[in-house]
Amino acid sequence: MVKAEECLQKEKERAANYLHSSTEPKLMEDAEKELLGTHIDQILKKENSGCKVLLCNEKVEDLSRMFRLFSRITGGLSPVSKIFQEHINEVAMSLLKQAVDAATSKKSEKDAVSVLELGYVRKILDLHDKYMAYVVTCFQNNTLFHKAFEVVCNKNVAGCSSAEMFSTYCDSILKKGGTEKLSDEELKRTLTRHGYTAILFEQKSLYNYCQIVKLLTYISDKDLFVEFHRKKLGRRLIFDKSGNDEQERSLLSKLKQFFGAQFTSKMEGMLNDVTVAKEQQSKYEDYKRANPESNPSVVTNVQVLTTGHWPSYKTADINLPSEMVKYVETFSQFYHSRTNHRKLNWIYSLGICNVNGKFKPKDIELIVTTYQAALLSLFNESERLSFSEIVTQLNLSEDDTVRVLHSLFCAKYKILNKEPSNRTISPNDVFEFNHKFTDKMKRIKVPLPPSDEKKKIMDDVNKDRRFAIDAALVRIMKSRKIMTHQNLVAECVEQLSRMFKPDIKMIKRRIEDLITREYLERDKVAVNSYRYLA
Repeated sequence: MVKAEECLQKEKERAANYLHSSTEPKLMEDAEKELLGTHIDQILKKENSGCKVLLCNEKVEDLSRMFRLFSRITGGLSPVSKIFQEHINEVAMSLLKQAVDAATSKKSEKDAVSVLELGYVRKILDLHDKYMAYVVTCFQNNTLFHKAFEVVCNKNVAGCSSAEMFSTYCDSILKKGGTEKLSDEELKRTLTRHGYTAILFEQKSLYNYCQIVKLLTYISDKDLFVEFHRKKLGRRLIFDKSGNDEQERSLLSKLKQFFGAQFTSKMEGMLNDVTVAKEQQSKYEDYKRANPESNPSVVTNVQVLTTGHWPSYKTADINLPSEMVKYVETFSQFYHSRTNHRKLNWIYSLGICNVNGKFKPKDIELIVTTYQAALLSLFNESERLSFSEIVTQLNLSEDDTVRVLHSLFCAKYKILNKEPSNRTISPNDVFEFNHKFTDKMKRIKVPLPPSDEKKKIMDDVNKDRRFAIDAALVRIMKSRKIMTHQNLVAECVEQLSRMFKPDIKMIKRRIEDLITREYLERDKVAVNSYRYLA
């Protein structure tokens, strides 16, 4: 390549010295073809000095020369970018193997999956940092070389999509006591990475939001990331697990900068809701002091949130204990005294209660969900209850009741006893309060078994995608009036690819649905074409 560069320079000088100026482009084209075009495979794949070898040995000057030379010939950069992509994929597979090896040392499956996902994302962040330096310095930020990261950033790991992994990584950083912490040396490196702005955490740690946001530009299912991130953000805010509102807003600001306001509008609304809810809680405390006769004995905190901003949550009209019922009525009176045109829907499935368990060895404070608290309170009135009686008295579905009972009699803390003492539950099984239960802690959290939130998120995203495809198809046809099937599908994919990569089969199904609903019709003259119906 050095010799080729020298030869091309000499040809250029000779042409300038004794040839007509119109000859130079033709001469240079032929020289580039003979020196580079005919030897492109040999140069790029040479055993000891090919493109892959230069990447492995970090030969920045030679890689820059390779880009300069092959950018001269038509299509010359495509094979270079292909080798660059193959090399990054090989390195990524090696990193994935390292992450798998680190995860296998963990005892529980949940910990292993968490270590695998977070470990892989950390390594991909480092890989992106390293090779983006080559793209910027050696390949002059050419778009062909950016595509090399798309395959890596869309790789599924342990059954998890890249969108889910990136949202989990953000969650581990943003929540209180998150697992993702950086050492002092890593913090120093973070400050100097590509001149990106680093953000100071309250925990004296730093994290560069631009890193993770940059990777999001490569993933195809951005809408899936939004839904996973929104779900995790909701849990952080509702359960007060967020490290700091400024950190949350800073990440949303970066996302908004890269993807637009529509990408973050709902999540910004969630943060504003929490701020307003805190102010409202303060006003409610003043209201209770001013109305001592309606002051319930239960000490509580309520967050009133806007339905449209938040993910959908499962709820049920469960029969609450009398103490909770009084509180609900008191807060409803307070809220409607200030706002008549809004309706309150209580989401009991997200409630957290601190209840006092009176056990014979000692009293223990139990941190439970509203469902668990309502079920335990039944044993204040009855010593023994059958499964059927519990379902009837709670007014809860059998599936939810089974899930709550499992957390109380066969999980880590056995607060209830069951007859017969097996793990399966049938309608005639009998439960009783375990008076002998004890624990070395005075305060324990009794977790519910995890629900399959992933399936619900996927269903919600697919539903939103159907609406997005319908809107895109109608928008295109309204402006074009008539289009062939192939052109309509291609333009629909192009318009939607900014947020997700639509499935061609789904687009076909949505076209058929729009024809059924009389938005479109098949053209009677032009074959395989559609006509818009005004």
